[in-house]
Amino acid sequence: MQSKTTFRLALLASLFIAAGSAVADTASQTKLDIHAANQAETEYIERIIVTATRTEQPWLASPASIDKINVTEQLPGMRSDMAEILAGIAGLQVDSRYNFAQDTRIILRGFGARAAFGVRGVVMRLDGVPLSMPDGQTQVSSIFINHPSKVEVLRGPIAAVYGNAAGGIINLQSQPAANSYLALSHAIGANARQRSSLDAAMVQDTFSVSGHYARFRTDGDREQASAERDQYALRGTYQLANNIELLARVDDNHAPLLQDPGSLTAMQWAENSSQTFSGAARFNTRKSIRHRQQSLTIQQQLAHYDWQVATWHGLREIEQYLPFRADDITSSGAVIDLARNFYGVHGQFNWRPQVFTGRWQLSLGTDIERQKDTRQGFINNFGTAGELRRDETSRVAKNDLYTLSTLAVTDKLSWLAGFRLSNLVFDVKDRYIVAGINPDDSGQTRYSETAWTSGLNYQLTKQWALFTAVGHGFETPTLTELAYRNQGTGLNSDLGPAKIMQYEAGIKWLSADANGQAQLSLFRVDSDNEIVVDQSIDGRATYRNAAQTERQGVELSWRYQLHPAIQLRAAATIMTANYKDKLQSDSLNGNRIPGVASKNVFIQANYQPWHDDSLRAAIVAQYRSRVATNDNNEQFAPSYILWHASLDAKQVSANWHFKQWLRLDNILDKDYVGSVVVNQANGRSFEPAAGRQLSLGFSVERYF
Repeated sequence: MQSKTTFRLALLASLFIAAGSAVADTASQTKLDIHAANQAETEYIERIIVTATRTEQPWLASPASIDKINVTEQLPGMRSDMAEILAGIAGLQVDSRYNFAQDTRIILRGFGARAAFGVRGVVMRLDGVPLSMPDGQTQVSSIFINHPSKVEVLRGPIAAVYGNAAGGIINLQSQPAANSYLALSHAIGANARQRSSLDAAMVQDTFSVSGHYARFRTDGDREQASAERDQYALRGTYQLANNIELLARVDDNHAPLLQDPGSLTAMQWAENSSQTFSGAARFNTRKSIRHRQQSLTIQQQLAHYDWQVATWHGLREIEQYLPFRADDITSSGAVIDLARNFYGVHGQFNWRPQVFTGRWQLSLGTDIERQKDTRQGFINNFGTAGELRRDETSRVAKNDLYTLSTLAVTDKLSWLAGFRLSNLVFDVKDRYIVAGINPDDSGQTRYSETAWTSGLNYQLTKQWALFTAVGHGFETPTLTELAYRNQGTGLNSDLGPAKIMQYEAGIKWLSADANGQAQLSLFRVDSDNEIVVDQSIDGRATYRNAAQTERQGVELSWRYQLHPAIQLRAAATIMTANYKDKLQSDSLNGNRIPGVASKNVFIQANYQPWHDDSLRAAIVAQYRSRVATNDNNEQFAPSYILWHASLDAKQVSANWHFKQWLRLDNILDKDYVGSVVVNQANGRSFEPAAGRQLSLGFSVERYF
């Protein structure tokens, strides 16, 4: 199967060469004039640097599917949901649950669809520091969503160099303050949604520090869905001699109340999509979170080498009430009390030998990470914690080494190759033991895995390039996925790592005047022992290994300056994601993997009547095909088309900047499902989205 796939990709690459050469001859004769402000932006596009591959390369020269989006390209908004800054990226499916207790679900080429909360199967980083835990899970609500200025998404085989759970990489990049300033903003929306923020920065020649605070409140889009969240952050940079730079971050996210309205059955959703699951009020389902993290990075950039060392430490505390009692001795309880302590060190050295100046770079690195979860479970006495039903401490130790080589074989052909060795240990110490009823469930599971990747990029002309890549990676279960089993108690030691083989080929185009940009990618992903949801009951999920799965598809991303006042941006993904599970009696062979849409299309048009950003109107069209809710494909969430629009303005008076924005989501008031709960045993698979929503905001900034 792998040899056939490789042959297909080679054939596609040869076809791209023929087609690309013909199109390049035509494209080179076309050149549009645009105004100065847009010219500065398009020059930025031409100089895109691919940091997600842990090397620096121009976008056109990298052998991978990569999209890099300026957050300012997105519609303006309150920035309370990660979907606001991840919209319109090929290969990326972002499911808004409209439930702040569960987080946004992020799916990249089908990876992450099983996530009951948070993010699985996708590595996320902010300014080089992992947001993902050592076991591969991520909670995106722990950061200031409005702080990243750029989003870089790496898909495909090259992601394997990131190791565990690297189905793809989302790298968020913030922009250090260029000037001292003081800023105040406020935004309001439907259902008493409001967000206020205060930001300040002091910038000197070699030193800068900034402080940030945000307060978010909402009554929720349904009953039992209110949320409160306060965030604090400090950022600091210091430039030392010899081009050495220090970066420090301190983040504190406190969400004392995140109510959970639960999901609905298909019939309930059809009758009244705004209703709340009856058990949510009965058991007062809710969650509280406190997430604190500190990081320090030191780095140096010189002509023939550069290096970076980053260290971080964090604490995460969660209390969650599920909608059932769970009073049986072996039930583990329905009130979760979790305290997580995590820390790590990342180091990388990039060497560019003088004899190969500009042609070869060798990178060596290590990731050493630790995670400790202290977990207790109690009976849920209809909204209050009862007797103890679980008490354990779980640990994850991760020790990785990797190397990455990028070589310009010729002026047109470049080769990237990487290898990673990963060792992970999961250890559980059980303290809740009842003789003859609830045994000692202590245990340990070890994983020693390797990952590798190789990719070629051939630059046909200054505007056209071909690329192809292959890679092998893996994904271990997270601590949460190991925590429960359908029968019995203790660590689900039968759950093993998934082995993932990825293939990719594509073509990139950048217009001669950098006025347009496009990328077309074809991909295939073959998985053995993929981790999938076995059962999900009222917020508690168990998992199993599927025999095999396969994903294949095509992605297109495109942007173009149609007119000095009109910019267009589009992204489309067409894929199949199916089981190849021939080993079970109730074979799932050919069934769709639940949670994954086969088609996602996004189109955005911006209108800026003047040669600056003083006024912009935008409209977005978004299509998603139907989504299976379970392995048997007996039920699907329907497809939908949504329309959104916005208007934002900016005025400058001396050192004062004033901004206003207005946004209308779901203009046609479409009734649709924002996300599905995969393999929900009680049938409540639909997480309803909100109807038409109007929001607006303003900010005042004073620069010094």
